[in-house]
Amino acid sequence: MKNERINRFLSYALVSALSVTLTLAVVLGILASKRQASGKLEYLEELILDCFIGEADQTAMEDAAANAMVGALGDRWSYYIPADQYQAYKEQMRNAYVGVGITISKAEDGSGMQVVSVVAGGPAEAAGVLPGDIIIRLDGRSIAGMEPADAKVLIQGEVNSLVQLSVLRNGEEQELQVMRREIKTQVVKSQLLDNGIGLVTIANFNSNCASETISAIETLMDSGATKLIFDVRNNPGGYAEELVKVLDYLLPEGKLFTRVDYTGKERTDMSDARHLDLPMAVLINGNSYSAAEFFAAALAEYEAATVVGEKTVGKGYFQSTYELPDGSAVGLSIGKYFTPKGVSLAESGITPHIPVAVDAATAAQIKAGVLDPAQDPQILAAIAALQ
Repeated sequence: MKNERINRFLSYALVSALSVTLTLAVVLGILASKRQASGKLEYLEELILDCFIGEADQTAMEDAAANAMVGALGDRWSYYIPADQYQAYKEQMRNAYVGVGITISKAEDGSGMQVVSVVAGGPAEAAGVLPGDIIIRLDGRSIAGMEPADAKVLIQGEVNSLVQLSVLRNGEEQELQVMRREIKTQVVKSQLLDNGIGLVTIANFNSNCASETISAIETLMDSGATKLIFDVRNNPGGYAEELVKVLDYLLPEGKLFTRVDYTGKERTDMSDARHLDLPMAVLINGNSYSAAEFFAAALAEYEAATVVGEKTVGKGYFQSTYELPDGSAVGLSIGKYFTPKGVSLAESGITPHIPVAVDAATAAQIKAGVLDPAQDPQILAAIAALQ
């Protein structure tokens, strides 16, 4: 009997030992396969996906890792773009998007999306959509309680495709079919102020900026403008090529802009002798970045314009966007910008000739584009400088 108990114990011990050995072998096998990964991040990702006891979102992990890698550079101008945001980024840089041409906000009662504005000449206007309409369904799907960003995704789609809008107007429901088209975002706004002063507001230096800016200037001059104010407050910059075209139109012969990339290759853009011979002023603030800063700097260095407003932040690097295998992208700083006189604005920014600070409420109105020029302290200072 005693020998039987000993034999039973030994058999249990042997089974346990084999089980532990087998488990260790599996784990060690997994770990060994991980060591063949090309790097630490790949190793860690495979380890988590194979061994983590909970649920692991691979896309979320990779997005977080990529964002952290770019963040670890310590460069505030380099950035990571997740795959689900890259299309919107490309549309922003093109100053165009595929949609129906409406601006929406969440309806107060949560029933859907209220149409705030309709693009003139756009497909929504052609289909009969009016400001104030409440969109309650998109292609038959209720959007009650949905956020505007999520509804926007449903409204947008392939160019020349149809979207069915179910709208409430004066309490009555209507069905409207709208053809999606490419809608160009207006980059430049202009108006003629008193005393022959033309105000040109440039939203960014992305696609179409140069053609719209030059067209706005010429329209203002045809209307009697003899002086110009350029407003690049809250302008985040954009393409160097668009900036150079505008500067070439405005400035006489000479250097306009210099770029030096990470290989040391230097490129300097030049202006021809043709230029605009009018008194000018430029408005800047702490949200004038990159091309907007260099626009103001070039006009100031040529003594072609008086700079008015608030000190800029100083963005002296340029970025190139690289698409990654999963459809995400990274905007990486790969070179430095210099003004016509060879000055880098990195960290130093531009100090205006005429500093004019505004309070937070006024700054918010300026950013929203709702402040009357006659009530704008910085525009008034620029007008005084021109006179």
